[in-house]
Amino acid sequence: MATNNFLRSIPPATRHLLLLNIGIWLFSFIALQFKGFDLSWFLGLHFFTSPAFNPVQLVTYMFLHDSTGFAHIFFNMFSLYMFGRVLEQVMGTKRFLFFYLSTGIGAALIQLAVIFFQIEFITSQIPKAELIQILQTIRTEGAQALQNGMNYTDPLVGELNGLINGTMIGASGAVFGILLAFGMLFPNVPLYLFFIPVPIKAKYMVIGYGLLELFFGISGAVSGVAHFAHLGGLLVGLIIILIWKKKGIVGGGYF
Repeated sequence: MATNNFLRSIPPATRHLLLLNIGIWLFSFIALQFKGFDLSWFLGLHFFTSPAFNPVQLVTYMFLHDSTGFAHIFFNMFSLYMFGRVLEQVMGTKRFLFFYLSTGIGAALIQLAVIFFQIEFITSQIPKAELIQILQTIRTEGAQALQNGMNYTDPLVGELNGLINGTMIGASGAVFGILLAFGMLFPNVPLYLFFIPVPIKAKYMVIGYGLLELFFGISGAVSGVAHFAHLGGLLVGLIIILIWKKKGIVGGGYF
């Protein structure tokens, strides 16, 4: 009864997004642990030229999380619960769901654009005669190698294969969009971070997160994280909120 009351207290779109994400994570965890089936390989986002790419992955990737641990799903869902339920009450259910999906898809497209330029940079360092053969090998064998937990020993070829055939998963792009919207609509609300015992106004937290993601994305100091997808979620969220503000759909203190 207490669980039902708790769930009913969460606005419908936020509630169903939480349940869907957690349900898929549980399924993927069980499938990986007991059957060795990696759902993220099929529904996670691949680069456009990868043989594993499917357009539906632009949506499905944001409902997948690391099935080998709990931290990824926990922090994303905690943020969705904390900020999403407030924003849904302000935006309305349909508009909030549109915002969530739009920032998630926008984050994916921006990350793919960054990967494109990274691929262009790497391929410019490889002689053309070798490049044709390398790309052919990557297209025919690279995806299978990564799926089997292997990669090429040559640093450039291995990095190129990772960019083309690697996967991106997680709701972080949409979550960063939600954080941006909360910071713009409720800029002076004090928030607490797990590792900082003093309150920080929402607007400063958004700016701080944005600067950190930009630094990490450019410097490569933290690998294995799609930092530009996070920035993409912030950017798309900013554009949508500004458009809605101009049309009088949403208000708020902003900065």
